[in-house]
Amino acid sequence: MTAWPVHAAWNGPIVMIGFGSIGRGSLPLILRHIDCERSRFTIIDPDASWSHLAEKQGITFIKEAVTRQNYRKLLTPLLTAGPGPAFIVNMSVDVGSADIVRLARETGSLYIDTVVEPWTGFYDNPRLDNAARSNYVMREDIMALKRKLGAGPTAISCCGANPGMVSWLVKQALLNLARDLKLKAAEPATREGWARLMRQVGVKGIHVAERDTQRAKTPKPLDCFVNTWSVDGFISEGLQPAELGWGTHERKLPFDGRRHRSGCGAAIYLTRPGADTRVRSWVPTAGPQFGFLITHNEAISIADYFTLRQGRKVVYRPTCHYAYHPSNDAVLSLHEMFGAGGKRQSAAHILEENEIVDGADELGVLLYGHRRNAYWYGSRLSIGEARKLAPYQNATGLQVTSAVLAGMVWAIDNPAAGIVETDEMDFRRCLAIQTPYLGSVIGVYSDWTPLDGRGKLFAETLDKRNPWAFSNIIVR
Repeated sequence: MTAWPVHAAWNGPIVMIGFGSIGRGSLPLILRHIDCERSRFTIIDPDASWSHLAEKQGITFIKEAVTRQNYRKLLTPLLTAGPGPAFIVNMSVDVGSADIVRLARETGSLYIDTVVEPWTGFYDNPRLDNAARSNYVMREDIMALKRKLGAGPTAISCCGANPGMVSWLVKQALLNLARDLKLKAAEPATREGWARLMRQVGVKGIHVAERDTQRAKTPKPLDCFVNTWSVDGFISEGLQPAELGWGTHERKLPFDGRRHRSGCGAAIYLTRPGADTRVRSWVPTAGPQFGFLITHNEAISIADYFTLRQGRKVVYRPTCHYAYHPSNDAVLSLHEMFGAGGKRQSAAHILEENEIVDGADELGVLLYGHRRNAYWYGSRLSIGEARKLAPYQNATGLQVTSAVLAGMVWAIDNPAAGIVETDEMDFRRCLAIQTPYLGSVIGVYSDWTPLDGRGKLFAETLDKRNPWAFSNIIVR
């Protein structure tokens, strides 16, 4: 494109916390599509390796870590510099999201992040049990804050590709399914209406099914964790317990499955790390595949959003979880790390777009268990397309950063929505902004089930009456 559309304008300060791969990729999209004053834009990160990208745009770069001890003193002057309210774009790791959201409310600032982050030391704290280290608990903290603060400046929690974009894809996929099944159903206008439609369509569960086939020009070296996006972020979430939204069609908990004692009750966790837990899933290009059951906020928020109750009784809820096959180098990196007892490598490297020879990221939602069996809807974005569309990112990163852009525009359009999750946002508006950066957005039906090819060579205990039971999906 030679002329990029301007989707919104912002005349107050913009403060970006974190300038890793997602922060760097978000910057050019923000500058393209949001009319803002660059002299009022500040980026904060303890690593100044990429500060020149900000400075050549006339953006102030502060080389400092945002910590529990200094965040108020560091951020408050920037957020209150005027002339209007500020916008916090939190692209960091190890910066406590809940505290930054509180500060945003106190200063009248808008806010967006891609994940609920704790302060440093949470993920590997030996004093916390598995339940306490879960995304469920961190989300419950944000939901409690939402109820406490009530209406006010918009703060969007978890707005990347996933969590984020996939919640918008679920709604569009559900409408596509209802159309193809020839159901007479209007587009829902309420949360309860969406849950009723999901039950009417007959969806038993949802995989956030992803396959990253991007390949580097040079092989992964030993003792180096290689990934196509944040290494710190991937390791942190990979070492958390596996988590999934727990559907009403499931008959019994996994042997290592545990329920939470409080909160919405939409999810369970397993007593093992997600990056060492495999599940069976399906994507259009690769077909059947093993993915890792990495814990993600969307597994909980989607299951919760589509929960249907009669009084206090849950009468319908879909199972929902991530099924992630990362790049081959990332898979090798995980094997190396877990083979060393969970000790991370001495080096880490994020593949930049010029280091990748070919491949794509295929990320979508697989709605399963209905009369058409399974339906995948999502983005297939190649590295070649990503290079043409935006600088400083590969295919994986662009799916995330374009969702950040969409979320920022929605927040500017809706500046007094309070704390919101992406499930609650206008999915049509957000996808309209994001789709030009997603490559091919496609919907594909499949007759695959997790029972395919099973029990022929080895004896297995399978639930053949309920093919989509989680007991058939998890790899023991």
